[in-house]
This record gives sequence, structure tokens and C-alpha cells, in this order.
Amino acid sequence: MSDLLERLRDRGWRLTAQRRVVAEVLDGDHVHYTADEVHARAAARLPEIARATVYNTLSELVSIGEVIEVSTDGRAKRYDPNARRTHQHLVCSGCGTIRDVHPSGDPLAGLPETERFGFTVSDATITYRGTCPQCAAG
Repeated sequence: MSDLLERLRDRGWRLTAQRRVVAEVLDGDHVHYTADEVHARAAARLPEIARATVYNTLSELVSIGEVIEVSTDGRAKRYDPNARRTHQHLVCSGCGTIRDVHPSGDPLAGLPETERFGFTVSDATITYRGTCPQCAAG
């Protein structure tokens, strides 16, 4: 379970009913919803929530670093609340399901000095691709 709600409270982020329901929808392990999926789930809990409110809240959560925006293969952006623990993503090439993975080792170590072209590398994003069990069975 992610600690998104706790992190937002610790920041003193104003948790209106709308913001709270968006954060509740995003809270959890392996959560990678699109904005429309967040809106649908939030509206099930708070029917009067506007789509614009969801989009604005997601944008603010990304801008304050509490949610990561994930884009894969030209699909709709997804929102990941696992912003505090270093991880990579495993993506199904069929259905687009995303899972957080925690490979061992330092991904920066895999890039030799000769391939850094003078850059001071501070971060590496690796996306593992494959076929999930449901797509493989289908």
C-alpha cells in the first residue's frame, strides 16, 4: 500500500473532499490509472466531482512530486503514487498493464563512461516489456 494520504497530510496539503477522494483512488500498490479511470473511480465515491477537478488535482500532485506521470508506447498517461521508492516498470505489450518492479543493482552502473558523452547522469528509467499471464493465455 502506498502512503500517499499520509504524505499529503504531512505536507499540510489541503485535503478537500475532492482532493481526498482522488488521493484515496490513487493510494495502493501497483496503481497506474489514467485520468479517466481516476475520475470514474472518484465519481463512484463522490458523484459530484468534476473531471476538471480530477485533472487539476493530478497535475498538482505531479508538480509537487507526490505522484509520477507514466507514459508508455503512446498510450494515455497513467499516474503512479509510488513516488518515494525507487522502482522501474514492467508493462504488458498486449493490454498495457503496468506493475512496479524493484530490480537489484544500480541501473546507472550499466552505462559505461564512454557512453555518457560528458553527461553527469543522475537518473535512469528502465521499462521492462513483456506479456502478462492473462494476455499470454488469451
